[in-house]
Amino acid sequence: MNTLIALCAVGAEKILGNEIKLLGYKLAGNAPGRVFFTGDDDALFRANLCLRTADRVYLEMARYHAEDFDQLFDGVYSVSWQDFLKKDSKVTVDKVRTYKSRLNSEHAVQGIVQKAIYKKLGDVWHMSSLPESGEESDIRVFITEDEAQICLDLSGLPLHKRGYRTDGGVAPLRETTAAVMLQFMLWRRKTPLHDPFCGSGTLPIEAALFAHNVAPGFGRRFALENLPIFNANRAREIKCAEAEKIRTDVECRITGTDIDPSAIQRARTNAEHACVMAGRALQMIGSDARIERPDFDVADFKDLHAPYESGLIICNPPYGERLGEEEQAKGLYRDMSSLFTDFPKWEIGVITSNKHFQECIGHYASTLKDLKAGNLDTTFYMYNGTEKAKKSRPEGNGGERSDWNRKPSRNKFNSNRGKKEWR
Repeated sequence: MNTLIALCAVGAEKILGNEIKLLGYKLAGNAPGRVFFTGDDDALFRANLCLRTADRVYLEMARYHAEDFDQLFDGVYSVSWQDFLKKDSKVTVDKVRTYKSRLNSEHAVQGIVQKAIYKKLGDVWHMSSLPESGEESDIRVFITEDEAQICLDLSGLPLHKRGYRTDGGVAPLRETTAAVMLQFMLWRRKTPLHDPFCGSGTLPIEAALFAHNVAPGFGRRFALENLPIFNANRAREIKCAEAEKIRTDVECRITGTDIDPSAIQRARTNAEHACVMAGRALQMIGSDARIERPDFDVADFKDLHAPYESGLIICNPPYGERLGEEEQAKGLYRDMSSLFTDFPKWEIGVITSNKHFQECIGHYASTLKDLKAGNLDTTFYMYNGTEKAKKSRPEGNGGERSDWNRKPSRNKFNSNRGKKEWR
């Protein structure tokens, strides 16, 4: 069995852990932004292919006590790196994270770990220097309370880079964060979903892939594929097995609008790429079925009205972080209060880093979840269909920060003659 580490946004560990368990792997603990699990050799490829909310997947190469650089060097040297790296590999220690440890110089740790790896490879292959002309292999080091964890990157590009988005526009939402938001809201494919600030279409596209059970990694390659441990035949078998799970017989109502016509064009293009990716996966198993595309249209959210009795509004409005833009963002949030009257029985989820969001919109969320992806601190505000109408602050500090546990409505669409009808 292998020990693997999946990275995620801080605050999304439980969501990612549930995903890992659904794949059939055993959890082995977690830390902020990290979930540990064990799995067979298939897990190395399958976790990269299938996990929606993971940012990266690493293979743990060693875990041991290291109070000084000699112990750190010896532990790294003891690993059989020759089984995992090629003779022309370029080894890079891309990041070091230390916490409450005697070894706290990230630069020095990087140098020692890289030196130990090259020393081991040179001794095994009887080479005084390595060519470093091949693919780059990244190592990440975590040292927590003097326990060193040496990890080999299996993903390569971050997993939010699915391969379908050619242009993200301005400040795009990460695909993995969009997947986390959908899971927090417990969205199901029969529930109408609309994003009134869809931008490049990330939320609706991720919803479509989830609704049709399309593994998010079908459209890209992984760093694992450059390692000698990679089994191409087995990887194809895993892809075919996951392609068999794609649902083409489901009815979904997934839509997005944006006031910017160029954003809608990007969204449509990205959605087409994502659905073509799914179609190619289906072709692997001899199917010519198509995945239903999300619908996108140009519209101002203030002109929309709920075309169905219930559903889910989920969005990533502008944060107003740049100089001079915060007041514009606050004005936007005040205008967004119309969503509560125009979509009266819909659940609403909004992610933003703006700390004045609730005060501006005039509604206090029933559930809040803090998420940190990279250096960006955000909060996901969740309003259910009954409590979202409250305009006063609920007991506690602006909403309860806990896991979402309300099941969304599954009513079918019906027509409306009010504002712009969106289907």
